[in-house]
Amino acid sequence: MHDHLRQTNPGSATPAPELQQSVLPASFAPASALALYLHLPWCVRKCPYCDFNSYAQKGDLPESRYLDALCRDMVHAAHGLQDRTVTSIFMGGGTPSLFSPSGIGRLLERAQDTFRLAPGVEITLEANPGTAEADRFAGYRTAGVTRLSLGVQSFSDRALAALGRIHDGETARAAFAMARAAGFDSINLDLMYGLPNQTFGMAVDDLTQAFALEPDHISYYELTIEAGTAFARNPPRRPGDETMEEIENMAHEQLARHGYRRYEVSAYARRPEFICRHNFMYWQYGDYLGLGAGAHTKLTWNGRVQRKVRVRHPMHYIDCVENGEPFEDEWWPSPGEVRFEFFLNALRLADGFPPALYAQQTGEPASAVRGLLKSLEDRGLLTANPCWIRPTPRGYVLLNEVIAHFLPERHDGLPERIGPAA
Repeated sequence: MHDHLRQTNPGSATPAPELQQSVLPASFAPASALALYLHLPWCVRKCPYCDFNSYAQKGDLPESRYLDALCRDMVHAAHGLQDRTVTSIFMGGGTPSLFSPSGIGRLLERAQDTFRLAPGVEITLEANPGTAEADRFAGYRTAGVTRLSLGVQSFSDRALAALGRIHDGETARAAFAMARAAGFDSINLDLMYGLPNQTFGMAVDDLTQAFALEPDHISYYELTIEAGTAFARNPPRRPGDETMEEIENMAHEQLARHGYRRYEVSAYARRPEFICRHNFMYWQYGDYLGLGAGAHTKLTWNGRVQRKVRVRHPMHYIDCVENGEPFEDEWWPSPGEVRFEFFLNALRLADGFPPALYAQQTGEPASAVRGLLKSLEDRGLLTANPCWIRPTPRGYVLLNEVIAHFLPERHDGLPERIGPAA
């Protein structure tokens, strides 16, 4: 699981009043801002719950060839984007920490040479505690990585074994200590709940151990059973609905009590500067360029949204780039699809958004959806006025229902690929 991708069901818990305190930046990103996503698709072992475009490493990692292809892809993709400012770079996977610090440095140097980077650009690397090495973390920091996202998932050895993870609780704690010692002052911890045979007490213990480490950001989301995964073929025994609701209520309350403000369905930051700028770009339906095997792109050209996706298999991707063959597919979502995609993302923000953002990102005035907004207002699920749009506390609990309200008509066609998935 990775903090830039997971689209978690908000569950049935009612947000505590403290969670409604704003931690969002004072302004949303301008239309000229661009997020850059780099996909590094290999991992040591494929986890049974994972439906991301990742592949278990067999033999030596083809690091040099893949980075060659990724750098060539970067130069190819930059055409027409020279006037855009990259505000964040996110390296996800897979397990990017399988790549050497020198390889990561090479990617970042190419990005700096190819794009206009914002001052203080946020640069995130996902890391698996099972691949953590102190010198590697120091090397990533030296290479320019500013933010580390650790896929801890749980501190329970029993839960981690059931999830197919290659680390244990002690390894996770050690990885966090290495990251701090390497100079990272912005660290995210990924934690999941609803794990196989998880009890309420186990969920409490996971959060207690996370708080003891004092991470700057916590991504806390429910384990979901995705089609095509090993867990879908052989579902594990998970907590019942009543226990899940107790865990969710406890988690929201404890996160707030320990100073973590919820700014998105599954994202909590200690202070505004620790909000994940890259994810925030997704949630405000901003533009992002995805490079690497299976990476998705969303760009806006003269008010029209364009989507692209690279070929999925990394070796096929390498071959296509090396041989000058086509390696991406593109399509133009319909106005109904764009509308749905916007609300699918923006309504996840706990503090909502201004109507002007809708107009900026879709090219359609907010008045065009006034009827849809009014019907949700009448049901007590949304607050909408000329200055701000946000779900009510009840609407945030029933967020899937609220988002479904914006589904396009069947004849409009819902695309198979929605969102920043890689």
